[in-house]
Amino acid sequence: MPEVLTVNMKKILFTFFTFSLFTGAFAQYKTFKTRADKAFKNQNYYEAAYYYDLLVAGKNKSKQNIPFYASVKKEQVKAEYPYIRYQLAESYRLYHDYAKAQDWYAKIVADNDTVSYPLSRLWYGICLRAGKQFDEAIKQLQRFRISYKGDAQYIELANREIENCTFARRQYLAAPLIEVKKMRGQWIADGGSYALTKSAGYYWFTSSRLTGGDKNAVNHIYRVSGSNQSIPAVVTLNTPDPGNAIEYGSSFFDDVHKRLYVTGRYKEGDQIFFAIYYAVLQNDQWSPLQKLNANVNADGYNAIQPSVSPDGKRLLFASDKPGGEGGYDIWVSNLDADGNPMDAVNPGKTINTPQDDEAPFFDAAHNKLVYSSKGFTGLGGFDIYESYENNGQWSAPVNMGYPVNSSKDDLYYFADPDDPGKFYVSSDRESECCLALFELNYKVISIAGTVMDCDSNKALAGVKVSLIDSTSGKAIMQTQTGTAAGYSFNGLRIGAYQIKLEKNGYLSKIASLSGGSKDTLVNFNDCVQAVKTNHQIVIENVLYDFDKADLRPESKATLDSIVSIMKQHPSLRIKMASHTDSIGSEEYNLKLSQRRAQTCVDYIASKGIDRSRIIAVTGYGKSRPLAPNTLPNGQDNPDGRQMNRRTEFIIKE
Repeated sequence: MPEVLTVNMKKILFTFFTFSLFTGAFAQYKTFKTRADKAFKNQNYYEAAYYYDLLVAGKNKSKQNIPFYASVKKEQVKAEYPYIRYQLAESYRLYHDYAKAQDWYAKIVADNDTVSYPLSRLWYGICLRAGKQFDEAIKQLQRFRISYKGDAQYIELANREIENCTFARRQYLAAPLIEVKKMRGQWIADGGSYALTKSAGYYWFTSSRLTGGDKNAVNHIYRVSGSNQSIPAVVTLNTPDPGNAIEYGSSFFDDVHKRLYVTGRYKEGDQIFFAIYYAVLQNDQWSPLQKLNANVNADGYNAIQPSVSPDGKRLLFASDKPGGEGGYDIWVSNLDADGNPMDAVNPGKTINTPQDDEAPFFDAAHNKLVYSSKGFTGLGGFDIYESYENNGQWSAPVNMGYPVNSSKDDLYYFADPDDPGKFYVSSDRESECCLALFELNYKVISIAGTVMDCDSNKALAGVKVSLIDSTSGKAIMQTQTGTAAGYSFNGLRIGAYQIKLEKNGYLSKIASLSGGSKDTLVNFNDCVQAVKTNHQIVIENVLYDFDKADLRPESKATLDSIVSIMKQHPSLRIKMASHTDSIGSEEYNLKLSQRRAQTCVDYIASKGIDRSRIIAVTGYGKSRPLAPNTLPNGQDNPDGRQMNRRTEFIIKE
């Protein structure tokens, strides 16, 4: 189901009926199990969890408080107990209460019920990731990947989640240079609020809060004056089919054509569909809703989450119609002078993935598409990505990182048109069920430091210092150290950075600014290592992700500096040795470290360096740690293990 109306209402409102007393406890047990299974089949996971929880607890939680197991057939209950427990975990997970789901999956794993329910370890790992327990999540996902013999799609999911955990762990270490504030007051509702936009002097958003005479939580479009002080007012729309109730969500107001585009949820027979409609604002009155043509709303498929470019010429939306890459894809329609879609173009594999890609927004100020996806490496769930447009071509999407993204779902990016340093997202990062609205502001910061010679510890002039946007990998500012070896970058509004240091006769160096500092003045001092004839220099800046031999971007930068030095000095030769952390067998780690060393050899050779100049390649496995793999209290030491996953180079003439 699309995010706009289901994931955003993760906790389905369920009105509990008064339980009837049964003369037999076993009859009551069977009735509750039937209700639980039916609710689960109908995807009413909140209701299903309630009944499965009653069954797991072994008693009626209502006022009667009658024990089930005092008089029921214990053998049958005992046989069904693992199933009920697994269904309870599944119900919690599927309405995204990951904390409760994690507890039940943990019990299943601990009791070795993974034989009957082999996917439980996979879901356990995903719940751990959602709770930011990345190292334990990786451990569980690795164990699942080794033991599972079923459908390959679940192995692929485990691999993707391991990559997400590794990426997320690094992101959470980065300095949070963006301030995140949950929008409170009138923005908060039990049923959730999401998809905030700002146009024509109003804020527009969707919420499933109870309004007026509503007995159930239903999505409505709300409008709030730009003063941000008024009470949200329901935007009353005239349904095109009074006999078929339509629920509306995820809106976007086109200020050029005075049109409000909305997603509508409707029913045809036993099937639920989503389509995009529009209404025109005339004298503060809305025209009857009209359904967009088949370019957007293909028969038998869904179209959701409309947004319009500021010039009113392009409609962006998500759809599962044919012609995409799988799941929901991002589509773009050109609009005619009246705002009607003339076509629908899929941007292709650069933007879309076999997983769900949703909630597009075109940031005209920066000429970029911002949207949410489950198909790329991220922090977990839906993450927000950005892609720049150049002559009709889109750049590879880049994850916007933490704290824009979280270990849960993050969607509906919208840039404030009146403040270039402010934007909004919808996220369930602080909730067990529902999306809420968050305001994010870039900090204005400065970065300053000095560069020294690593051997003499003296100030080093003439070092080229580049400031790199760590999300795009592009240098955004450059300077050079003076006689005092100092440098500075000012007026920055980007969330995460790397510093690259370069000087002839020295090995280039790239380092990430991390550690969680919230200061607006970041001090970063470092040194570079000179290349000296007949001297050995050990470089320890090629690090690896857990269980990986792939080179990180910063590792390639280090290797590039070695390539440059070797080209300047044709007689120079290098020796290298690779290492692992302590997880895994000695034999496995020896092979892994050898692969890591070979990856470096292959990379250097690919840059035109003769392989004969690399005089030795050694894999030491886990035998030579630089730092403890565990803490004194016996707990895991992820920072130490990261230091131990390395390749060392000895450069000599």
